Amino acid sequence: MTREYPDRPLIGVGAVIVEEDRVVVVRRAHEPLKGEWSIPGGVLELGETLHSGTAREAQEETGLVVEAVEVLDVFDRIVHDREGRVQFHYVLIDYLCRRISGELRAGADASEARWVSAEELKDFAVADSAEAVLRKGLARNQARNALRSK
Repeated sequence: MTREYPDRPLIGVGAVIVEEDRVVVVRRAHEPLKGEWSIPGGVLELGETLHSGTAREAQEETGLVVEAVEVLDVFDRIVHDREGRVQFHYVLIDYLCRRISGELRAGADASEARWVSAEELKDFAVADSAEAVLRKGLARNQARNALRSK
């Protein structure tokens, strides 16, 4: 199935990689969203689990080995062309992820990759929907850490 003008929605996974008060964002190297900052991720492959697909996409785009911890959000990304036809349609499942190893670098479908603090995120050029999920990941990670320290 082609990604552009598909005959059904594609399943995508996103890796919200959080460490302390920082989260990873990548600049997309290809459509959709070429040149925009976003959550690392991509399309699930046939026979791949959601967790392993999230880990694979994270490593391909960021160089980081991660563990998908929990689902943060599920939503649709539907992009129409000038004639109103559906050009892209993804059902996206974003996971809170923790880094196991690796050093951040851009790879595969990303032209850049950065750690961004919660403070920097407010002025960073990411879509509102992505920012909301990134902030949810930062808050969830903080809550998980607070529970561990009790």
